[in-house]
Parts: sequence; C-alpha cells; structure tokens
Amino acid sequence: MSRTKMRVALLVFLTIGAYRAVAQEEGDDNPRGNVNLGLNIAAPLNPVAKFVNIGWGLTTGAGYNFNRRNGVVNEFMWQHLFPTNNALTPIRIGLQNPNINASGDVVAFTSNYRFELRGKAVGTYFIGGGGLYYRTTSLSQRVTTGSNITCNPTWFWWGFSCSSGTVTANQTLASSSSYAMGGNAGIGFTARVGDAPYRVYVESRYHYAPSKNVNTQLVVVSVGIRY
Repeated sequence: MSRTKMRVALLVFLTIGAYRAVAQEEGDDNPRGNVNLGLNIAAPLNPVAKFVNIGWGLTTGAGYNFNRRNGVVNEFMWQHLFPTNNALTPIRIGLQNPNINASGDVVAFTSNYRFELRGKAVGTYFIGGGGLYYRTTSLSQRVTTGSNITCNPTWFWWGFSCSSGTVTANQTLASSSSYAMGGNAGIGFTARVGDAPYRVYVESRYHYAPSKNVNTQLVVVSVGIRY
C-alpha cells in the first residue's frame, strides 16, 4: 500500500496549503470555505467485525459554506484495518504456515451536507452524504487453494469464491478489491481554539457500503482541526 500512503501524504500537504489560503482570505468566524483534517479510529461492525479489529486512518476535506449553518464538504477518508487471528486461521492452516500476515484498507471519496449550530466558543453539527468506497485486502504471500476445503465466510473476505459448500480449487490470490457506492451519517462537536475561524473537532460517523461478498460497515471517530 506504499502508493496509497504516498497519496495520503500528498492530500495532507494539499490540505495544509488550503488552510493557509483560507486563513489569508478569511479573518472571521464565518468563512466561505471550509477545510478539515483529522485522525481516525475505526470500530468495525458486523459483518466486517468478524474479520478485522479496530483500525486507524485519517480524513481530510474541503468545501463551501452557504451560510453559518449550511455547507457542503467533499472528503477523502483512508482507513487501515488489521485482520483478526480468526480471519487468518483458515489461510494459515491451508498453507501450513503460521507466519502469514495480512492487512486491509478502506478508501472513500464522498460529498456531504453539514448542518451546524455554531456558537462563539463551542458548537455541534450533523453531517451526512455518500460517494465511492474502495476496499482492499492483502495477504503477505500468494495463496493457492486446494480441493475439498470447507467454505466459510472468511474465504469470501479474502476474495475467494465457493461452490457447493467448498472453496473453489486452484484459485491463486494475494489481494482482492471491491468498489461500491455507499453512504455515511454522523454528529460532531467543535471548540474554538486561537483566532477565528480555527476549531478543533470530535466526530463520530457511521459508514456503510455494499462491498462485494462482505458489506463494509464502520463507526469512525475523528479528532482534528477545521474551519
């Protein structure tokens, strides 16, 4: 996922540049533009929770405020996920190799509406929208399936297919991916820091996408800074 990390770093630098540009243009608590950058902790919900643990990531975005209460935010979210031991067990048994590891990522590009109740010091907001969700899984080495392996949902998570209750033989995979249109909704709280319009924020948001084989469902908590 080195390319993904490079793209994430580039987006962070672009967001910082946007902060500076808006700061030069806006000097009050009612900027026309909005920018946000936050660090994430994601709690997976079933069925994803059967295969991955709590993960970390980041969210960055920019948009336009129609007025003090209403605005749109276009966002990029990258979420790294860590597989559970139970998800790795069938793969390790199949290869007779207990050292196989894996990882997963969810990347989302969304457009969202935000309704905000903002006081001089503190505020709250509701946010929701939708867009493209891209999920990947990656094993530390290629896996080739044999015959007569009993199928269970874990094989679907890694991208393998099944037929008549058994995993399809002679499949070779090291990674898999899935694109799907999804949505999100959540609530956030803000607090003024320093000169207007800087604010820190804490946000909780539910994300859903009907990804291939296993639906993506996450609750993502973000902490960061924004206009």
